[in-house]
Amino acid sequence: MGNRPAVGPAGYDPRVTEKRALPADLLDLFTGDAGAGRSLSVALPPGRLVRHEEDDRPALWMSDEPAPAGLWARLRAEHARSGLWPVLLDALDDEAEEYRPWASGEVAPGDTTTIGAHDPAALLAGWWAEHTAEEAPTTTSPFGRQWPGLAAVPATTGDPDRVADDLADHLLAGHPSMRLGLVAADRGADTPAALEWGGPTNYMDDPAKLSAVLRDWADRFGARVVGIGFDTLVLAVAAPPTTHTDALAVAAEHFALAPDNVWQSEPPNTLAAYAQHLVGDHSWTFWWD
Repeated sequence: MGNRPAVGPAGYDPRVTEKRALPADLLDLFTGDAGAGRSLSVALPPGRLVRHEEDDRPALWMSDEPAPAGLWARLRAEHARSGLWPVLLDALDDEAEEYRPWASGEVAPGDTTTIGAHDPAALLAGWWAEHTAEEAPTTTSPFGRQWPGLAAVPATTGDPDRVADDLADHLLAGHPSMRLGLVAADRGADTPAALEWGGPTNYMDDPAKLSAVLRDWADRFGARVVGIGFDTLVLAVAAPPTTHTDALAVAAEHFALAPDNVWQSEPPNTLAAYAQHLVGDHSWTFWWD
């Protein structure tokens, strides 16, 4: 028989790099005929299709082993042709066989609506009102309980794709156990909704709302989804705030979306202190307890 190269889904051969149609299991990630005509020239490592735990619907493709360095960027560059957005997947316990929530299919919080049905500005304003209703005004100073509105659109300071590629390499260098996931999504921002991801379930029950905000951040800040964990989300940001004043406005949006970013940060647990870390930072991390 001789030595045969490792294969990925449906007989993928790492030696094959020419344009080729998606194999059947990757096509299963698409609804209807949305996968028709899709192609992928990047060879994949061994992996498998992960299905929703509750109803056995296809959720994502996931590598069996940690993601190889550089592969995220190659797959990101193929997204326009493949329709598959790459994500680096973290887990509650990366040593456990079930690699929760991914390998166990725990990614279905309930009904997911249409992303376009939600106004991101209205969502953020509503969440801000909820989180500040019982909050001491000093926590969110200088805004108190008054929603400041959306942050101004900054000047782009980097290429969004290059910044995302660099962050993927950085994440893998720091967390080499992260696995590679592929999600059928028109935009990287749509990934949480496409996955029906339950990470923020304690604060929102519909991941389409999260994706609506991420679409807006993609347009305003050049944000790209790079990593997702059990209840964490990592974005690459091409246009971060460059002054503390600008960072305060961005921090308000972060607090509205994920208040634990401020509530569970290092003391003094204030919006002003949190904003200091956003100046010039090309990586935004969110978590929901």
